[in-house]
Amino acid sequence: METDILKEKVLHRARLAKEASKKLGSLSSVEKRKGLLLMGEALWKHREEIYEANRMDLQRAKEAGMAEGRQDRLRITEERLKGIIRGLEQVAALPDPVGEVLERIERPNGLQIEKVRVPFGVIAMIYESRPNVTVDAVALALKTGNAVVLKGGREALQSNSALVHVLREGLKGTEIPLEAIQLIGETEREAVEILIRAKGLVDLAIPRGGAGLIQMVIERSLVPVIETGVGNCHIYVDRAADMDKATSILINGKTQRPSVCNAAETLLVHREIAERWLPLAARELHRRGVELRGCPETVSILNEAGFTEVKEATEEDYATEFLDLILAVKVVNSVEEAVEHIEKYGTKHSEAIVTEDGEAARLFLNHVDAAAVYHNASTRFTDGFEFGFGAEMGISTQKLHARGPMGLKELTSYKYIIHGNGQIRE
Repeated sequence: METDILKEKVLHRARLAKEASKKLGSLSSVEKRKGLLLMGEALWKHREEIYEANRMDLQRAKEAGMAEGRQDRLRITEERLKGIIRGLEQVAALPDPVGEVLERIERPNGLQIEKVRVPFGVIAMIYESRPNVTVDAVALALKTGNAVVLKGGREALQSNSALVHVLREGLKGTEIPLEAIQLIGETEREAVEILIRAKGLVDLAIPRGGAGLIQMVIERSLVPVIETGVGNCHIYVDRAADMDKATSILINGKTQRPSVCNAAETLLVHREIAERWLPLAARELHRRGVELRGCPETVSILNEAGFTEVKEATEEDYATEFLDLILAVKVVNSVEEAVEHIEKYGTKHSEAIVTEDGEAARLFLNHVDAAAVYHNASTRFTDGFEFGFGAEMGISTQKLHARGPMGLKELTSYKYIIHGNGQIRE
């Protein structure tokens, strides 16, 4: 598609979203809740249409040789659709943040100042593979009075198109303008750049996907960006760990759904328990098809225990978000060394320590720089639904404005409303 034509198509959708956002900001909580619930009903009513579109995407992905882990991110099953609908219902039930008074100040001169939550306006959501993000983004945006322009990956185009069509069907008969949901179906890479440079039409860009996509948006955007992060997540098993607990947390973190950003990618093990516990963990991981890549000490311990297929890990392995049944392993001398390793290779997403030693836990929790830090729990809980947010726009790994799972409050800004009775500044 010629650049001028592509630019006009993208900007046309952004203009429609901008116009719709003006009405969204003043809608009542009751009307927004009604719209979200009707969208959920529409998703279930038209589920076969959604499944068929998803099958088309999956078939093309398979023919293109897409890795199974990425295909899993793309797949919509009945159970996953039910989960998406539950998320919509949970978002609908949450308190509406728009209009919340965050602070009241009365000045000596009689000025009454209120700090009030308001929508951003238009949010550009740029993402890959996972069509559930389409519904999550729409639900959170509409609840917070924001219009949303969606730019999913080409691998999920049919699924996203079907979902947006059905969501708009659900909104018919409500006061929510259908134009508040915009999908850019053009697959050219330039479409993303046009969108994130549409200053004045787009108020916020949120990239969600691989490191390349996120970095491109950060570097080229002319509108504010909330950076969502790659998830190179670690589980550190301390010398004072309960071994059964450690095994359970590791298996869940690595294998429950390896293709997502909060799955564990590296296991760190204290030297004092490595010989006793690593073979037990390796047996459970092997049963689930996990490939291990370890430091020389890990390889030696596991070879002695009969696990001769363990590969020696490289620097690249420790820095990689595998999104697959592959786990890097390293034996460390202390909790301090574990923290140092995470500081070097981590992506500030989710990190966990398994220990019964309160002091070791405190040191880890206080010194690891990440959006979510766990003690005796799986990293898989870093998720808007699990945190009670209903859904999420992504996991922010930056520190300004939003950090961790981004729910309703993170999709609002604020303004000051000042009441006076004729005051002037001297």
